[in-house]
Amino acid sequence: MKIILAGGTGQVGRILLRTWTRAGHDCVVLTRHPPPNAASRSVAWDGCTLGPWVTELDGADLVVNLAGRSVNCRYTEANLERMMRSRVESTRILGRAIALANNPPKLWLQAGTATIYAHRHDAPNDEASGLIGGAEPGVPALWKRSIDIALAWEAELNAAPTPRTRKVSLRSAMIMSPDKGGVFSAFATLCSLGMGAQGNGTQYVSWIHEHDFIAALDFTICHESLAGAINLCAPHPLTNRAFIATLHTALGRRLSVRAPGWLLEIGAFIIRTETELLLKSRRVIPGRLLDAGFRFQFPDWQSATTELVRRWRR
Repeated sequence: MKIILAGGTGQVGRILLRTWTRAGHDCVVLTRHPPPNAASRSVAWDGCTLGPWVTELDGADLVVNLAGRSVNCRYTEANLERMMRSRVESTRILGRAIALANNPPKLWLQAGTATIYAHRHDAPNDEASGLIGGAEPGVPALWKRSIDIALAWEAELNAAPTPRTRKVSLRSAMIMSPDKGGVFSAFATLCSLGMGAQGNGTQYVSWIHEHDFIAALDFTICHESLAGAINLCAPHPLTNRAFIATLHTALGRRLSVRAPGWLLEIGAFIIRTETELLLKSRRVIPGRLLDAGFRFQFPDWQSATTELVRRWRR
């Protein structure tokens, strides 16, 4: 297949690139700053205007849009505006380019987020009955801004005039890989230093192992009935307390210190991020994947941590 990876230089893009390149696919990365000695072909784009890059889409089999400013930042008005604009504009311009193509890609996989669902503990969110967030009582007002961005992101994909291209919005949970700088590496490092549960530890954590993430995308590519929103997450979310305790066991640690909410707020301010990333309860399950017959290699956190810790230590 010829695969176009828009914004494919981040952690998720690197995971997809190395896996699909090894599988023999022709991968082209659209990036603002093409590196001079990249292992794969890189083409310049700005994420908001048409340019020579559009010719790459004509005849391609798959386009994956991962573009968007990182959410790992302080939620200032300027950063929130950049997060919104980078997601909406890149989706809009890809839609225009696909619409103009004589032979458009058969499939468009659009990055999304499981954060679109409500902060809740009582029941899991699947695609059919899950509660979209933004109206939950008692949560910080800033959390609604994340929902607004997620909704605008999906709305732009749905509005794209691409009748010959199947579109899928990937509502992804945290993707766990041992790569340096990734979310698992951050959790493993902090737990190795004795960090315990965050906040009261009752908030749910949704996640997906990188091998299942790739397998789920391959499964979606092959199953043409899958279109619209799909939850990319393991089928067994667990509380933050259990999530951290399981990771401690895999690391061989016994002692840990809980990080209360007020301490997390101080730490988040110092490292210029937001506590929503840790304290929001994301109880999400992959209803559509399971109904379609997808089988997870790592359905539970215990088996995933054992494998991830082994590679992380290497």
